Amino acid sequence: MTVNDKLLKTPKNPGVYFFKNKNDQIIYIGKAKILKNRIRSYFVKKGKHPSAKVNIMVNHIVDVDWIVVRDEKEALITEANMIKEHRPKYNVLLKDDKTFPYIKITNEPYPKIEIIRSKNLKDDKNTYLGPFTDVGYLRELFKVIHKTFPLRTCSFFIDSNSIKAKKHSICLDFHIGRCEGPCEGLVATEKYNKMIKDIVDFIKGGNNNILNELKKEMLSASKAKNYEKAAGFRDQINAVESFSKRQKKILHDFENQDVLSVDYEKNYGVGVLFRIRNGHLISIEKFNLLLRGDDKSDIIEQFFLQYYSATYDFPDTILIEKQIDRLDEYSKWISDKKDKVVKIEIPIKGEKKKLVDLCSKNASLYLKEITIKKIKRKENIHGTILQLQEDLGMSIAPLRIEAFDNSNINGKPRKSEYRKFNIKTVKGIDDFASMHEIVTRKYTRALKEGTSLPDLIVIDGGKGQLSAAKSALSSLGLGYIDVIGLAKRLEEVYKPNLSDPQNISKTSPGLYLLRSIRDEVHRYAISFHKQRRGKDMTASIFKDIKGLGLKRLQMLWLEFKSIDDIKKTTVDKIIKKTNIPKPIAKQIIKKAKSLD
Repeated sequence: MTVNDKLLKTPKNPGVYFFKNKNDQIIYIGKAKILKNRIRSYFVKKGKHPSAKVNIMVNHIVDVDWIVVRDEKEALITEANMIKEHRPKYNVLLKDDKTFPYIKITNEPYPKIEIIRSKNLKDDKNTYLGPFTDVGYLRELFKVIHKTFPLRTCSFFIDSNSIKAKKHSICLDFHIGRCEGPCEGLVATEKYNKMIKDIVDFIKGGNNNILNELKKEMLSASKAKNYEKAAGFRDQINAVESFSKRQKKILHDFENQDVLSVDYEKNYGVGVLFRIRNGHLISIEKFNLLLRGDDKSDIIEQFFLQYYSATYDFPDTILIEKQIDRLDEYSKWISDKKDKVVKIEIPIKGEKKKLVDLCSKNASLYLKEITIKKIKRKENIHGTILQLQEDLGMSIAPLRIEAFDNSNINGKPRKSEYRKFNIKTVKGIDDFASMHEIVTRKYTRALKEGTSLPDLIVIDGGKGQLSAAKSALSSLGLGYIDVIGLAKRLEEVYKPNLSDPQNISKTSPGLYLLRSIRDEVHRYAISFHKQRRGKDMTASIFKDIKGLGLKRLQMLWLEFKSIDDIKKTTVDKIIKKTNIPKPIAKQIIKKAKSLD
């Protein structure tokens, strides 16, 4: 079915649409109030869209799919989740969206507070604050929390039943005054949860309340002549006051606000978020953005959408610097998540406008900082490449380097071009013949497909492996490509037709580069060998069991991570976890135990 055929069948419902290229890869994801109108708008005047990005993208669209949803709010959520999952080429992407740090407060009678990293938060009953991109700030925050509050650090689940059964006992933290012993019921749940509420208030900038309580406690202890206890409260007050200096008060009122701004240059941008709680600027979060020729409104909209789909920490007001579409929809979406009205504003004057301008200035400064770092990194890499060219006496700078181990080929640290080779023509262990085979296969394919050839080839080995690789290249008419061997023992570099190694300084940046490439090749080779051994073992152990097909094997290894796990389990547990029939489960355990 062609794109035009799909366009005729597009529904008029709200939903999310997907554009795909010739390789069936999703290259763009969008949302629409009316799918039919929105999708057709890309194709009505092909090549005449005001956005250059759209004109380029449309040329790569060979298929269109969509998901119909109930309303616009559901379309917003679906789009955000799909973008995070598929990371399409032509969408604005949060580059840092791997595993953001969050603060998690567990839903337990005696909650734990911990730092977690997550790509997608679960909509469970736990409380999450964040994300935080400044890990240094987060660690300092936790240091102050543990110094100020007797918060438990154990991982036990504690409730009235575990206390009654005496499952856990107090530890060193109790004896040194850092925990009040909830594991033995030495502190009431009401008191402990009041402390958790105080901690959350503290994280959100409610420092004055904490300081007032601590000062009252210090004064009370001092009046009772318990000077040691009073000194403890004094130290806690000092810790909170010292940390509070970082949380600058920037509002006269105590409104909770987020301020968003972006800056960008070509295909790279940054998003900055001021998190203001109780009138204090408690954190500045910085995010890197990948762009595809988007305008500022689109960038702000996508930054907004992707950030708020990854958090449960919502303010009362969100300030942005530029008008974006669907503000009312976004406000309703976030208000529903917060269960309270959240306003989205584009201020044009006053204190709020000054905040937006300040956030915008930070975004510009951060973009310049990133740009300078990139330039320095490029200059450093370029200098290393030139040094390597001089070390090896090459006529050109080796801008593309490919490296071989006897099990695989890797290029520069570009993992999309990593390749694995199973040796097919060599019987037994013959490193030289194996090297000849994989070099021949790699560059036969490169010549056939017309892909880029390297300026330098690095062989993980000595003179024998180097000769084998050189012979393979010459047989393909590629003898002009520079090739070297890097021996492990003394980090010696060999060139073809020379019996002695190259005289390269052990402190040369060029040699360090060669080492790092060789080590990455070796790491990848080892992981490949382990993977192969694992597959071979599972196949050889259970291949004779009738009725144990691929799907059941996959389910088995999903639930049991090793042969030892299978040895220790029971037939009933295998049946319960995998639904594998009882006779087959018996044979699995018998086979596993036969390895003893």
